[in-house]
Parts: sequence; structure tokens; C-alpha cells
Amino acid sequence: MSDQEADTGRIKESAKTLTRIHRDFEGNSNPADDMGVGTLGSSELVDVFEDFGSNWKIHRERLMEELEKLAKVLTQAGKAYDAIDHALAEALRNADKKADARKDAKKKAPK
Repeated sequence: MSDQEADTGRIKESAKTLTRIHRDFEGNSNPADDMGVGTLGSSELVDVFEDFGSNWKIHRERLMEELEKLAKVLTQAGKAYDAIDHALAEALRNADKKADARKDAKKKAPK
């Protein structure tokens, strides 16, 4: 039997962090939106930022999807590890109770 250990606190915190990152990505569009020649200085630069904005939107949406999936997986993993830990602890407590009951029964049994 191998000793495996999972840091459920770290797993849960990672899920929360990914959720925050997802929320930040959701609220941040192209930083050059609404900037024209007057702000950026040339129409070529405006075109570059428009291209960047289109690519950024596509890649940001894909990244957001992956962040959301990973956050859900980590949340479920944290819950599953906690449930397994609780079930194992309960099984050990029950095994101890049964062992104690057998010891008591042997002590009380006539010789």
C-alpha cells in the first residue's frame, strides 16, 4: 500500500485562483479599443492594434474556456479528495470500534 497525499487546500485555492483569472480575462478586451489615429499616432498602428484585438479576442476566449474547465476539475477534485478522506477516516473509526468490541467480548467470555 502506498502513502498518497493530496493538499486539498492547495487544490481548492488553485481552483479559486483560476476562477479569478477567468473573471479578469472576461473583463479585459483589447486595450487599444476606442483608440484612433489621434491617440496612437498613425493609421498603420491603428490597423495593427485592430488585428491584435481580433486575435486577442479569439485566443482570450479559448483560454477562458480552458481556465473555466480546469477550475471546475480542480473544484471537483478537492471535493472528491475531501469525501474520500472523510470516508476513510470513518472506516478507520468503525474498525477501531469493532476491534475494541472484540477485545471486550474476549475479556468477558468465560474461560
